[in-house]
Amino acid sequence: MNGLQLIATGGALPGRTVTNEDLSRVVDTSDEWITTRTGIRTRHWCTEGESAATLAIAAARQALERSGLAPEQIACCVCATLSAPDATPSVACQVQRALGLPEDRPALDVNAACSGFVYGTAVARGLLTTLGGQYALVVGCEALSRLMDPTDRSTCVLFGDGAGAAVYALADTPFAITLGARGNDAIHAGGPDRVGSAPITMDGKAVFRFAVDALPKSLNKVLAETGLTLDDLDWVVCHQANSRIIDHCIKHLNADPAKFYKNMDRHGNTSAASIPVALNELAEAGKLTPGQRVACIGFGGGLTWGGMILTYKG
Repeated sequence: MNGLQLIATGGALPGRTVTNEDLSRVVDTSDEWITTRTGIRTRHWCTEGESAATLAIAAARQALERSGLAPEQIACCVCATLSAPDATPSVACQVQRALGLPEDRPALDVNAACSGFVYGTAVARGLLTTLGGQYALVVGCEALSRLMDPTDRSTCVLFGDGAGAAVYALADTPFAITLGARGNDAIHAGGPDRVGSAPITMDGKAVFRFAVDALPKSLNKVLAETGLTLDDLDWVVCHQANSRIIDHCIKHLNADPAKFYKNMDRHGNTSAASIPVALNELAEAGKLTPGQRVACIGFGGGLTWGGMILTYKG
């Protein structure tokens, strides 16, 4: 068995909801300006005591409980994040401790920004096939509000906080995964000599051009590798960066818009958390049902991109 099957999901959102109207009182913007350009209406930001780690623990605990597995059955824990509250210990180690996962199993973080959940899934699959074991826990978690300049209109309107988790099992089901990176198109926050010393910045137009190219290419690649077509998919869950990016992809692929899930209107861009949060919402609403196939496509900072096709066991 070398494929992965999604068997359970979990999610967590922080307590503070921030509306476009709230932001319009801080920066020169409006609900109409934000909504027409991004599709975002609200987002959630961490309050005191909340972090990417606390959200990850909550989402992971929910996914583990729903899976019906015991902690000792989890062979590895991988957390995708660019906003860990500490340089060390990793978020994954904090999840391992909180959930009582075995100490003789790997727990590690990965940082591939908005593609992180797909990257994390690839790492987890590699750990299962290399070290042995049947089940993996993968989390995407972010507290991007901690990394933003709240007065920068180009970024503060976009980002939200949250976490989503998935429990996977090795299985003989249709599965494919693709990853890529283009590091020459990025620069460290604050400049090359001041790593991590400045808030998140983004060239929105350049990211849009990159995303509308990477998204359909990644989807087409994993479809080709599995021998499936768009008609064979029940859902396509893209990174929830901007509704216009997803709409452009739908038009380019001549696809059914009903297959493409969107929730950025309620959560904004939650980077590595966006795909697992969406998967969890679909499962909780009963829209993602056992046996359905879902494609997950991530793209973002790095630049990075990735795609995968999964079957949901439920």
